[in-house]
Amino acid sequence: MPAPPLDPPVTDTAPTDAALTGYDQDHLVTYLRLLDAEADGANWEEVAERVLHIDPHAEPARAQHAWETHLARAHWLMESGYRHLLRGGAPN
Repeated sequence: MPAPPLDPPVTDTAPTDAALTGYDQDHLVTYLRLLDAEADGANWEEVAERVLHIDPHAEPARAQHAWETHLARAHWLMESGYRHLLRGGAPN
């Protein structure tokens, strides 16, 4: 599996598939950054701007939705989705 990009653009809504997706693989670093920010108690608006590159003042609903869904996906990855990585990643 190739290394994931360091700062790929994000969609407004993270995947909700029961299996790892290509989007997930491309956004592993994004998910880790979100989990680190959460552990540090960072403000969601700052995280949306710095990690997701969505201005929470210009697009508050979009920024919050993207932050919530990507953080939820990051939690899924840490709780059970990592098993897909151990099996070789997302199907082609």
